[in-house]
Amino acid sequence: MSELIYEKGVIVHIKGPVVEADEMRGARIREVVYVGEEKLIGEIVRIKGDRAIIQVYEPTGGVKAGEYVERTGEPLSAELGPGLLGLVLDGLGRPLEVVAEKAGGPFIIRGIKVPTLPRDKRWHWSPTVRVGDGVIAGDVLGVVPEGSITHKVMLPPKIEKARVLEVQPEGDYTIEEPIAVVEHIGEKKEVKMYHKWPVRNPRPFREKLAPVELLVTGQRVIDTFFPIVKGGASAVPGGFGTGKTVALYQISKWADADVVVYVGCGERGNEITYLLHTFPELIDPKSGRPLLERSILIANTSNMPVPAREASIFMGITYAEYYRDMGLNVVLTADSTSRWAEALRELSSRLEEIPSERGYPAYLPDYIASFYERAGRVKVMGNRDELGSVAVIGAVSPSGGDLNEPVTQHTMRFVGAFWALDKELAFKRHFPSINWLRSFSKYAGGLKEWWIKNSGYDMMSYRDKAIALLQRSSSLEEVARVVGEAALSDENRLILLSAELIKESFLVQNAYHDIDSYCSPEKQALLLRTLLEFYDRAKPMIDAGVPMSEISEMKSLGDLRRLKFVPEEKFKDTAKEVISQLETEISSLIAKVG
Repeated sequence: MSELIYEKGVIVHIKGPVVEADEMRGARIREVVYVGEEKLIGEIVRIKGDRAIIQVYEPTGGVKAGEYVERTGEPLSAELGPGLLGLVLDGLGRPLEVVAEKAGGPFIIRGIKVPTLPRDKRWHWSPTVRVGDGVIAGDVLGVVPEGSITHKVMLPPKIEKARVLEVQPEGDYTIEEPIAVVEHIGEKKEVKMYHKWPVRNPRPFREKLAPVELLVTGQRVIDTFFPIVKGGASAVPGGFGTGKTVALYQISKWADADVVVYVGCGERGNEITYLLHTFPELIDPKSGRPLLERSILIANTSNMPVPAREASIFMGITYAEYYRDMGLNVVLTADSTSRWAEALRELSSRLEEIPSERGYPAYLPDYIASFYERAGRVKVMGNRDELGSVAVIGAVSPSGGDLNEPVTQHTMRFVGAFWALDKELAFKRHFPSINWLRSFSKYAGGLKEWWIKNSGYDMMSYRDKAIALLQRSSSLEEVARVVGEAALSDENRLILLSAELIKESFLVQNAYHDIDSYCSPEKQALLLRTLLEFYDRAKPMIDAGVPMSEISEMKSLGDLRRLKFVPEEKFKDTAKEVISQLETEISSLIAKVG
């Protein structure tokens, strides 16, 4: 945040986190200002003549009329450069560890100002351009090692075309030291390892591409039934206790991504505390190093100022876009967008705007769209043929688990995958508790070739067959509740048994099991095919007159249920053995009744 002060206004009215200031001529919407003697950080949200309405991101208790408001002339911006990975930030991008040191305790002092990136740390810079080279926005000027990735220092988007006049030799530098000087529109401009970007403005790219590559999460019900792609958008709605947080942890740990950005937006302090204790201990399965080395955590808990929730979402997506521009695949998880929407509702009520459904502002859909539409798979800026992606996964916490409330319904319009968590499934200890009848994925149809190429199996045909079986089972369960399962025909009881086998052995996945926590695409495809073969091979037994009571007692059923716990390297051989045993039992039972 720039310390340059342009003009001053005077506070004339205070209403909670909303402050009205006079003499604000020349101010602009979304400009950052410092409010009162403590210089509380705020943002202009409305202008009426010479007066500005300011949303203050910190508690305003004790601020009084007559104190000054100072303009910065800048919008709320994120610092982008080496040093972001591994940081734990608040909703305004301030590193909490540094804040705690400066505050001298665990509580954030009002008006505290800490830069996101450390100014004293030295980074090993290796240039990739030479004096005289022509460069355009997005071109890589040099590289810096950062965590588990190579950080690319790019020409900022605002410098569209330039010529390199000076470049620093390989060595160690701080981010405040110029590493290059370029000529842009006849002017010399210093380029540092970092730059700032307004968080509400999407970062530019050359071309947006169709999302056709599966984002492998290792979670069977997601990858197979309701997949998300690299550059896709998904929502995870569910009431309290349905497993949203664990699902997001699993995706953050196992997703096929280079960088993970986790935004804790308005969640309870104990959940964020658990995250901060466990995340540094998680090991990245790719590199074998701590997962935090390729992650950015934003903690804006429910006891922190409500207005900062809204900023935290846009801060997180800006960080994600920055690493996307390096040609990396990024996953952003936000928990939860409902708390973010509540912040919008509170601000709207303070501004005395006419409310829409359930008190939310009428522009709620526009805000939700502005977040999810920044997901995508793109050709990055600059003279390089590199692709990058940002996949956005937002948790939704509807009151009482009501998926018909406004935030959930509007979110459904802007996402390509919808994982509806079910409280009844959660009570049955069925996790992930994704309801296969209420969830959907618009990406599934375009992944047929991906599955064949990467697993060797036509997974989409298995998926369609399994979903049809589960839907038929759901209809039969309703009948069985009325007349009893014993009144159903053996053919229908076989459908119920086969569907139950798919639920227990495929859809249920233990996040805390060493083997079952992650399932590769190849194992997913072979496991589902093997489970479906039970139904295909058992159906002729019903036609041959084998009673359902004997089919349900087959020894191979137990082996099928335990198949998901077989390690990857032994899975193919074990699956063949189970199928062979199944064939032997079937032949024996048919011969018995024949």
